Amino acid sequence: MARQRTTPRPDRHGRRLDRVDRELVGALALLAEEEDYHGMTRYGAPRFHDHTQYLDSVDTVLRSRRTGGRRTRVGLLDPEEYAAYCAGSGLDPGVPESRQRFTEHLVETGATLPYEGRPLADLLPDLAHLALRRATLAYAGELLDVAGRCEECGESLARAAFDRASELLTAACHALGAGRHHLVCSTSTQAGPLLAEFDIDTVPGTWPHPEESAALDLTTVLAAALAAGLPCGLVARTSGPDTSDAVRGWRLREHTLRPLTAAEVFDAYCTDTETGEPIPPEPGVDYRAAPVLTPPRTPHHDHGSDGEDAQE
Repeated sequence: MARQRTTPRPDRHGRRLDRVDRELVGALALLAEEEDYHGMTRYGAPRFHDHTQYLDSVDTVLRSRRTGGRRTRVGLLDPEEYAAYCAGSGLDPGVPESRQRFTEHLVETGATLPYEGRPLADLLPDLAHLALRRATLAYAGELLDVAGRCEECGESLARAAFDRASELLTAACHALGAGRHHLVCSTSTQAGPLLAEFDIDTVPGTWPHPEESAALDLTTVLAAALAAGLPCGLVARTSGPDTSDAVRGWRLREHTLRPLTAAEVFDAYCTDTETGEPIPPEPGVDYRAAPVLTPPRTPHHDHGSDGEDAQE
């Protein structure tokens, strides 16, 4: 007579959960989109009934690890990026060890966030923003890398552009005056728009020195536009107690930021960037002329397109 099983046989879903947990190395590379999920299954990633069940299962594993006192970082797994990483590292993309190596790579490059118990639906937008920021900085970095050196003195044009961008950003923060400012720098490239955002509080009588990582992102995008001669703009929205928000802006011209008029700021803020159609102005917002900036020095390098011709 066959001996009766005393413990329940794990179902397929339970085995998949165990496999996801085993592949964790203190971090998880998450397939946020259904297309990405199906793309990775051809590399041997755990299969579930559908993408929704996959996300639910990942959420279960993350919560279980946190309950057990295990910390986990979460990043996004892009199948194309994964395949390129494996090809460049000589790894077989179809084995779990390669996925673990890629996840470790995401952690090393700062492409993960700590899991602190939030639902995945709340965490995914932050991960998407982080991925977009990495892509923006990577492309801006490529533009700076190909800038070359000054033919007259041999100085790195990327370094000169970065120094100039830092001066312009500091001057803009100073010119905006007291308050909380949300700055957005955007430029157009052949690969699409690049955009970076930064928040800063300024106090009367002090010279702001933006040093946060978000300020570095904005400086990098502005420097890339300077080095490559791309059209670029900087917009600031200022908030203060008991006052309407004020929106001001500048356009990159001749290696400096030229102030926009109130009408130009209104047109820029109240036009759909994709369709060109006007959109209603936001209630309680004043569109104002930007102050003239007075950076501490004149740039030494003024080679190639300065961004003015590209915008005409």
